[in-house]
Amino acid sequence: MTHHFLRGVAIAALLSAPAMAQQTDLTIALQLEPPHLDPTSAAAGAIDSVLYSNVFEGLTRFMSDGSVVAGLAESWDISDDGTTYTFRLRDGVTFHDGTTMDADDVKFTLDRARAEDSANAQKALFAGISEVTVIDPTTVEVALSAPDGNFLFNMAWGDAVIVAPESIENIKQNPIGTGPFKFGSWVQGDRIEISRNAEYWGDAPALEAATFKFISDPTAAFAAIMAQDIDAFAGFPAPENLPQFEADPRFQVLVGSTEGETILSTNNKMPPLDDVRVRQAIAHAIDRQAIINGAMFGLGTPIGTHFAPHNPDYVDLTAKSNYDPEKSKALLAEAGFADGFTTTLKLPPPSYARRGGEIIAAQLRAVGIDTEITNLEWAQWLEEVFRGKDFGLTIVSHTEPFDIGIYARPDYYFQYDNPAFQELMTTLGATSDPAARSELLAQAQTMIADDYVNGYLFQLAFPTVADARIQGLWQNAPTQATDLTGVSWTE
Repeated sequence: MTHHFLRGVAIAALLSAPAMAQQTDLTIALQLEPPHLDPTSAAAGAIDSVLYSNVFEGLTRFMSDGSVVAGLAESWDISDDGTTYTFRLRDGVTFHDGTTMDADDVKFTLDRARAEDSANAQKALFAGISEVTVIDPTTVEVALSAPDGNFLFNMAWGDAVIVAPESIENIKQNPIGTGPFKFGSWVQGDRIEISRNAEYWGDAPALEAATFKFISDPTAAFAAIMAQDIDAFAGFPAPENLPQFEADPRFQVLVGSTEGETILSTNNKMPPLDDVRVRQAIAHAIDRQAIINGAMFGLGTPIGTHFAPHNPDYVDLTAKSNYDPEKSKALLAEAGFADGFTTTLKLPPPSYARRGGEIIAAQLRAVGIDTEITNLEWAQWLEEVFRGKDFGLTIVSHTEPFDIGIYARPDYYFQYDNPAFQELMTTLGATSDPAARSELLAQAQTMIADDYVNGYLFQLAFPTVADARIQGLWQNAPTQATDLTGVSWTE
């Protein structure tokens, strides 16, 4: 065990005996197993939950508070006109297979992500890049077609981690990154194992090895922690059990926030949902607190627009869609649906969707809207709803950070096409003054709330249950990650 803060201090020798006995491995459970292990070619957040910052690193990275700091780029210069970023890369960084990480790999990664045939789920993050130029092995220049105040933030996403041409072919089964942990093995349906990377360029993590266990069933999750078969569960799926863990001195419960705007997504092109009065009627039929209490056992923060309440630029617009069934009925009558109508409600697996869906269906029924409920697995949901746009209503939590820009994509699955909003997002991208950006973001949040694009429900909470002796786990989830780089056992 190396303790950086003790290095060169005479008493280090006295402390080495207990330190050697300290536990250096961790078994942490997650609810969702990744479909494969390439964060740069899939929308599944479960990939980042295992690999972000542990195995893969980007030019920049998110910290637990959502701030963006230097990653594989140790510093950068931005041209006066905001269109050229010159990154200085850390020297002497190697991938887990021993190959060097240099400017060529950065160029390869960014060019692959923005290519015509790119499978990157967040291709929009790279759309503004016009050219990537290698200046020398540790210097890379990225030219943008227009200034983008979000560029360094975008480069911190899991979709922008640096990969190498030498190992890209097998990345989905054998991820080779530059991070403090190396991928070991994947037993599908059960676990992924990682181990400490002895050649890591940065501070060595305290853990020598970690195992991610995949336990989707809430009852099994509860049993595994109670029996201490696992050391921690990040994103614990049974909030009703949290009081029991809080009362047990063996455990600690961290309840953090996420970037997950949980919404009743609405197909804005499907009649009668293409009528703003109908969407507004749906919004007023929903009792958010009843959903939070019933589906999440009280965990979650009500939202009135697509923005995280913990963001300093959040505007509380919940009053625009307050629970008012009478107003809801009046709006339906005005829109020509005094007798209500029927639409589909397609629910993916998470409990917020399945449990929340039953509650929302009852609330909508009370104002005359009938829903035909279908339960879908994630693969079906991605196929039918996300790609096929074959739905009236669905419930999903959008866990990407700062993703209000999706409302500027008319072909996005909820099919909101508003040129004024698209123009607003273009202006925001070209604006770097913080006060001006705050004003534009307030306008954007208000515009989608006024258009009742979706039913805005709540910000997803993120409960983690862990052994009381573990420290350094992220409490909040500013991006989908289970960052183990700062995790250690206290005894």
